[in-house]
Amino acid sequence: QVQLVESGGGLVQPGGSLRLSCAASGFTFSSWLMSWYRQAPGKEREWVATINTLGSSTDYADSVKGRFTVSRDNAKNTLYLQMNSLKPEDTSVYFCHARPRYWGQGTQVIVSS
Repeated sequence: QVQLVESGGGLVQPGGSLRLSCAASGFTFSSWLMSWYRQAPGKEREWVATINTLGSSTDYADSVKGRFTVSRDNAKNTLYLQMNSLKPEDTSVYFCHARPRYWGQGTQVIVSS
């Protein structure tokens, strides 16, 4: 049974940091391209970042470039998203995605003073 379980979301003040985690099970995590997406209330889901299978190559949406860092630990079957310098517009539910097939349930991030 495939599972992607996100954690680490919460309420943070503007300028703060959070680290999201996504624990994977039920499939060969190290063989899959992994991404983070987010969806704000009333908006479509948008791509945030992607990392290749080895963790040696990453790509980011312009809106998060320089502030967010995606990484993975294939030994722990876990994907991460380090988010720094958070802005109110980063408020969303964040999802991990094993491309192209599997999605997690999401973790809420709220950036507010």
